Amino acid sequence: MSLNVIDLIKGQLGPALVSQAASQFGESESGISKAIGGLLPAVVGGLANNADNPGVLDAITKASSSGILGNLLGGSSESPVISTLLTSIFGDKVGGLVNSIASFSGISNNSAGSLLNLVTGATVGTVGKYAADNNLGASGISSLLNDQKGIVSTLLPAGLSLASLNIGDWAKGYKFDNDNDAINTPSSEGPKVEVTRSTTPVGTNPDRNNNEGGGSIWKWLLPLLLLIAAGYFLWKQCEKKQTTTTTTATTDSTGTSVDTSSTTTTTPAATATPVTKTDEDIDLNGVMLKGYKGGMEDQMITFLKSDGYKNAADDSALKDKWYDFDHVNFKMGKSNELEAGSQGQLDNLVAILKAFPDAKIKIGGYTDKTGNEASNVKLSQARADYIKAALAKAGVGAQVLGAEGYGSKFATVDAQASDAERSVDRKMSIRFAK
Repeated sequence: MSLNVIDLIKGQLGPALVSQAASQFGESESGISKAIGGLLPAVVGGLANNADNPGVLDAITKASSSGILGNLLGGSSESPVISTLLTSIFGDKVGGLVNSIASFSGISNNSAGSLLNLVTGATVGTVGKYAADNNLGASGISSLLNDQKGIVSTLLPAGLSLASLNIGDWAKGYKFDNDNDAINTPSSEGPKVEVTRSTTPVGTNPDRNNNEGGGSIWKWLLPLLLLIAAGYFLWKQCEKKQTTTTTTATTDSTGTSVDTSSTTTTTPAATATPVTKTDEDIDLNGVMLKGYKGGMEDQMITFLKSDGYKNAADDSALKDKWYDFDHVNFKMGKSNELEAGSQGQLDNLVAILKAFPDAKIKIGGYTDKTGNEASNVKLSQARADYIKAALAKAGVGAQVLGAEGYGSKFATVDAQASDAERSVDRKMSIRFAK
């Protein structure tokens, strides 16, 4: 089975980079993620169609030592090598590709253009590193790229086709024959016209010779009436509200699973849409914190203002509710370096603890199911300790009763799943404690 290089590249374009790019470009994380999902197959496809181009092969060979993977957000957008490579791949179609991706993902053209450079940098950097690690020369890289031609179109996200990317006819000009884009080839014989000969004598009115009188009218009127009745029935059904029960499972540090059921009323005609996190002011006793509606800060403040913490008899009443950080991320494999933009939410947590000096918390660190479990526990513990130390340095250390790393103990996503799917298990969380 041929190697799918897109799976390799996705490791460079995980949730941490998506979050950082969204902050840098001023876009939503969902829009950035959607744009990357469309750009990645397109760029790999473009490289595959230029698998024998010496300039493309040379750029990939040199990418492994250029350091581009270590600075995708900065290096890719400023690299003349990337600009030259895109011109080699797409020619004058670069603008059309950017416009299509911007429209598809709901982000600006400037952001889509920057992401195109970023994805191209991640692609050539990853392929170049793979080639270096496996001692592939130019012919090996060419063969690897050629192998991608049969799978590129199948990896495009729903709602996006190769033909819609404005980069030419992929099925014909780019040699991808499995993208289901129909190619209409004009016939050299000219258009064919079918002639239907009537068997009714000229000058005869068929309706006047119909022994059923007005039956010809009912042949189309009756089905129309039935269709109207069916439409009315469906419309009335859509007005009826259905009650559904949602069950949410939460786990505490002991691994106990607690189910909480809530009843909500929905209309079947409604279409589910992903929730987009939007920055807004969260009221902390008159002080406004930047956070997400329904995010960590919002939930904690609501709980504390409700006297939920004060009324809790002991720790057992608090241990089942964990609050996940929305925007605190460590650099890949690091326990003492945060991604850009993470400090703001730590500052918010400090402000909340200072506003409610009687409140106590515990910190939890988690990983996904990949890798060695002993290493996962060690990494998650080190990260929990890092946050504990940061809070102590900010003057609220006395309110932190503990920090523990659980590794992948509570991870729910299979290790074979995609990086994006496994990202929900890689998190830092806190809970109130007594």
